[in-house]
Amino acid sequence: MAPDIITLEEFYEQTATLIPDGINKEIGHFNVFKIDELMAKSRKKSVMPYNRRAYYKISMISGKNKAEYADKVVDIEKNALLFATPKIPYHYVPQDDDQFGYFCIFTSDFLIQHKSGVILDDLPIFQPGGYPIFQLTDEATEDITFIFKKMYNELSSDYAYKYDLLRNYVLELIHYGQKLQPATALYPSHTASARVSSLFIELLERQFPIESPHQKLNLRTAKDYANRLAVHVNHLNKVLKENTGKTTTHIISSRIIQEAKILLKQTDWNISEIGYCLGFEQVAHFSNFFRKQTSFSPVAFRA
Repeated sequence: MAPDIITLEEFYEQTATLIPDGINKEIGHFNVFKIDELMAKSRKKSVMPYNRRAYYKISMISGKNKAEYADKVVDIEKNALLFATPKIPYHYVPQDDDQFGYFCIFTSDFLIQHKSGVILDDLPIFQPGGYPIFQLTDEATEDITFIFKKMYNELSSDYAYKYDLLRNYVLELIHYGQKLQPATALYPSHTASARVSSLFIELLERQFPIESPHQKLNLRTAKDYANRLAVHVNHLNKVLKENTGKTTTHIISSRIIQEAKILLKQTDWNISEIGYCLGFEQVAHFSNFFRKQTSFSPVAFRA
């Protein structure tokens, strides 16, 4: 039987932590915790139960633990860095009462807003079959703890651009972890299909961000991208399905909806202008598309 998905709301309920306001409507979600403080609040011995999750998690654990990740079991004697994706179940079980460290949770939408347009599932650290549990030296533990401390302090600040800064800290942790991986995990063989997939993503991301109500997407459909890449649309769809598990249309729609959320929350453009920028000639077509993808109308999401 497949494990249940834990939503963000359930995570906050299980850990006896206050649920942030507007958690379902914000553009992405991020939070950071001290492990010892959270364990003191929780009645559960394990910080998180063994289940799939609807969010990503990076943990810096100090203490004796047993970590289970997919089919791997790792005994942690002192310090470890662990990366978790919603696709792969894991948990760790404390083996003593001296548990310290930090962890942060975030959704994929949180990092989409970064200027790099990072897609989490494309990163080696979150690839299936990987080994994202790293035992740490004292020096590495000090480096990573410093990053988490900056996150923890920044989250409670009143700095207007603190979430931009927090995205940078998350990426710093991700790159730190990827540098701990074997080189073979970071540089897989670059086949012809992988190149087409990479070029497609590059073309897609070149169109964003939308910075003016007069800017309009030039490439809107799978056929548009196939023509630009000089491949048949069926071949492009096959390649992307093999490399990402998603169809061309799904990837394009997901990226458009991410940009739509940002424009609705961060600009005062009217719905018609936003729809036009994203390739919808009729506002009704944009509203129907947005509702189908998110279960909200553009107006309700913006409210």
